[in-house]
Amino acid sequence: MTDRALVVVRAGALTTVQDLGRPGHAHLGVPRSGALDAPAAALMNRLVGNPAEAALLETTLNGCDLRPRSAVTVAVGGAPCPVSVDGRPAPWGAPVHVPAGALLSVGTAVSGVRAYVAVAGGVTVEPVLGSRSTDLLSGLGPPPLTDGTVLPLGKPYDLPARVDVVPQPSPPAQLVLRVTPGPRDDWFTAAAWHTFTTHTYRVSSASNRIGLRTEGPALERAIGGELPSEGMVLGAVQVPPDGHPVVFLADHPTTGGYPVIAVVHPEDLPTTAQSPPGTPVRFIPSRT
Repeated sequence: MTDRALVVVRAGALTTVQDLGRPGHAHLGVPRSGALDAPAAALMNRLVGNPAEAALLETTLNGCDLRPRSAVTVAVGGAPCPVSVDGRPAPWGAPVHVPAGALLSVGTAVSGVRAYVAVAGGVTVEPVLGSRSTDLLSGLGPPPLTDGTVLPLGKPYDLPARVDVVPQPSPPAQLVLRVTPGPRDDWFTAAAWHTFTTHTYRVSSASNRIGLRTEGPALERAIGGELPSEGMVLGAVQVPPDGHPVVFLADHPTTGGYPVIAVVHPEDLPTTAQSPPGTPVRFIPSRT
């Protein structure tokens, strides 16, 4: 039994292992997965001396509690939240030393949704198709963490960053997503496109790692019926029969039969990871 391990004391609402994902397998029906807020995950890895591809933990809303079997350096970022070691407050967004057997507590998000917990050396669960990411749609990778799960850790790659705290973007008060017309925008009326790009939607509580669902005005179809299943890309805005747009995120299906009215600019997708239910959403036509 190695002492380079983390014991999950409290798994929280949903905590998963994530890395850069497994792109390039859509032809096999495998989503890319990976951290939803990739910039936050990459920054936490940098703070503990890990390369960008190292696996870390992604928590949802109410954090998690972890106990290392040996002393480790961690960094918690993404959604702002309280951090403590054996009940003593510790910095958020900075490297933190956690002694062997101490309890690292990642608390409930003050704002945003997903926090990232990087550990020096990375989480070294067995990779599947080149990635250690949990895929909630296909079930590939390690299952979501449960109380008592033991996670193996690698050896530290490099010294942690010498910083007190690093700036991170605040979770958005309003989600503004730039879009370009999708391959099936002609399946919708001109009035529907106008509604889509001028009205404010809200993030639905049914949103998850597969897709950001919205509430708001339904979009009118110009063409009835359904499509044969066709390829879907990250950021595709699919419109199911209820007329409410769904933005496909990291664990999205690789094919779908509902028309895609638009595609979200890739640089805007990380903000969807930090948008809780009720957050206003606007779709803005891209000029690029």
